[in-house]
Amino acid sequence: MAQTEVLMPKMGESVIEATIIKWTKNEGDKITADETLLEIATDKVDSEIPAPSDGVLVKKLCKEGDVIPVGKAIAIISTGDAPAEAPASKPVIEVKKAAPVAALASVAEKVTATEVAEPIHRFSGSGRFYSPLVRSIAKKEGITINELEAIPGSGKSGRVTKNDMLSYLPARQGNGNMEVSSPQAASPVIKEAPAKPMAVGANDEIIEMDRMRRLIADHMVMSKKVSPHVTSYVEADVTSLVLWREKIKKEFEKKEGEKLTFTPIFIEAVVKAIKDYPMVNVSVDGTRIIRHKDVNIGMAVALPSGNLIVPVIRNADRSSLLGITKQVNDLANRARMNKLMPDDTQGGTFTITNVGTFGNIMGTPIINQPQAAILATGIIKKKPVVIESAMGDMIGIRHMMYLSLSYDHRVVDGALGGSFLKKIADYLEGFDINRNTW
Repeated sequence: MAQTEVLMPKMGESVIEATIIKWTKNEGDKITADETLLEIATDKVDSEIPAPSDGVLVKKLCKEGDVIPVGKAIAIISTGDAPAEAPASKPVIEVKKAAPVAALASVAEKVTATEVAEPIHRFSGSGRFYSPLVRSIAKKEGITINELEAIPGSGKSGRVTKNDMLSYLPARQGNGNMEVSSPQAASPVIKEAPAKPMAVGANDEIIEMDRMRRLIADHMVMSKKVSPHVTSYVEADVTSLVLWREKIKKEFEKKEGEKLTFTPIFIEAVVKAIKDYPMVNVSVDGTRIIRHKDVNIGMAVALPSGNLIVPVIRNADRSSLLGITKQVNDLANRARMNKLMPDDTQGGTFTITNVGTFGNIMGTPIINQPQAAILATGIIKKKPVVIESAMGDMIGIRHMMYLSLSYDHRVVDGALGGSFLKKIADYLEGFDINRNTW
């Protein structure tokens, strides 16, 4: 009988591995083409992997929790009427953890009880990224976060790779914790006292965080540790913008086939302000400031599960309002249907979150690392406002909203952050009510 290998699919240009989180079929089960075989996860996105053809699941080559490189076989399907034996010329080999790591498992015994490694998150306190595989090796070998920070990385932006870890381990085996000279190693590390166990009452309910909520929690805590946050606020009169959208939204949808929300209009204003203040569109790498030429706007989307994900509108500075609207609607819809690809959430240089969606007037958003700033847009409400004119002051009913900008005070000071935020408000307030292009 013919057999088909199921390979770990390529999930995007930036993704080289994924974690198996759940098998939905057992060995011996019949399956049909495009039926979900298993669920996998990258650092950002969970995805379902369909069966490539009808048949029977003969063999699972990996276990739940295994981190598998893209292109590696993860299962074998028999495409005949009954399960067939594996061909003699190509024996089935189970995917196991890297052999060099297993061979050095005894190294972990050298770590004393007082040297138990702290939890290692995707981003360390210095902002350095660690892949799931590197974190898995570090945990297995008892490597502390301080020790991991000192290992020179050969990957992109100095990231530690699997090969870096395997090169480091033999020297560590002979010398205990190997001393490595690194600029990051010189940074002071503040150790926190362990949290006291929380008392649980008889009427309390314990809810385990799902995988995405744990990732969000780690990312938010890391961001507050890495960046000194400052938040500035401004109030904007967006009456012209609101009246223009109300006037043309039906025509827009009829002509373009897209619903026009406020989000693309906010993004358009942010892009214009970034062009005026490009030093907000930056990231920090140690003592280096990386100014991004591309303007890729992250857009926070609330999911039905209650979690949050941030897909990215790429090259927003090169798109019209219609182009931005199409990307916003497409990404938001696919996010809510769990159809995003990992690359859809990568490469953002600035983020917007609309807290007004939930009726909030303003918020103090946490920076989406490794970016340097994030904008929160509040609810638009009618308010009585003093209107200045050549004929004198008067009271009028206007559509008002608050904007709040959180920024990394290491690289964005109050003058820059405040000026940038005011410029966004200026673009929104100066919206042309007679605009006839988009």
